[in-house]
Amino acid sequence: MQQQPVAFIEPDDPGYETATDAGSVEFQSLASSVRDYKFENERRYHRYKEGRYALPNDEPEQEREDMKHTMVVALCGGALHCAPLVNPQKILDIGTGTGAWAIDMGDEYPGAEVIGNDLSPIQPEYLPPNVRFIIDDAEAEWLYPDNSVDFVHLRHMAPAIKDWPRLLAQAYRVLKPGGWIELQELNAKFNCDDGTMSPDCSLTRLIGHIRAGLASFGIDLFAADSNPQRLQAAGFGGTFQDVRKLPVGNWPRHPEMKTIGEYCRAVIYDGLHAISMGPITRGLGWTPAQVGVLLDEVRADLLNPGLHSYVYLHTVVGQKPVL
Repeated sequence: MQQQPVAFIEPDDPGYETATDAGSVEFQSLASSVRDYKFENERRYHRYKEGRYALPNDEPEQEREDMKHTMVVALCGGALHCAPLVNPQKILDIGTGTGAWAIDMGDEYPGAEVIGNDLSPIQPEYLPPNVRFIIDDAEAEWLYPDNSVDFVHLRHMAPAIKDWPRLLAQAYRVLKPGGWIELQELNAKFNCDDGTMSPDCSLTRLIGHIRAGLASFGIDLFAADSNPQRLQAAGFGGTFQDVRKLPVGNWPRHPEMKTIGEYCRAVIYDGLHAISMGPITRGLGWTPAQVGVLLDEVRADLLNPGLHSYVYLHTVVGQKPVL
């Protein structure tokens, strides 16, 4: 299998021209595709490995991703991970996005090398000295040596991964014996415990359409449901799962959960165009106008203070057996 060259972003590198041999025709082609973007339905998408990820990478989406990071960390009581790490030396963040988690991990573990990869070069320029980013496809062949990594982290990757068994096999290969993997996903199903959300609520219908659109590309939006079994099938032991309710809106009584719910509603509300337009227009053939009509209903339901909905955050942890 021919492997495309991997573009590195070093902390002091303002672009890609000095990251490797700028005279290489192959590299110049890669650098061009990395920095080139596709525009569709007034949103910006990655051009490198075009179509591999159905959501945009523009500034509004980057701001939303950073808000999701803040929301998840708050829901987890300030913890960046559930895996019981002890002096990790090398950490991989697969699908790093804006790099917020990787940067925070670099600060928390200054003795570790933290590497984040993503299809888009949207990470900040100024980084902790132990953090770096690579532009790469998580589902391509990993170039890391066998038994070289202490912790592999994936978060919010359900809309991006087609072949989970292959990805997890690669994670297993690169992890050291005793190393940990953590999969953290928002289960996109909307739930309600007090009957304030009708069965045909627009939120439920929207997620159904997004799920169907992504399924047409071979992507399982509800990957969180099967991740524990996937880890076990990949050979990981010591697996455990942490599941938390994440309110949508400020309806909870508890002040902290009320704030987290505000974050969650904003993440969904601000991201409606981002999470729906690509999957539904590309996957189901809807027009942007048709999607817009549904999104108007969804916005009204999200702002309805009498609708008490929530989603689940699933965190699944596994360990590569010690030899």
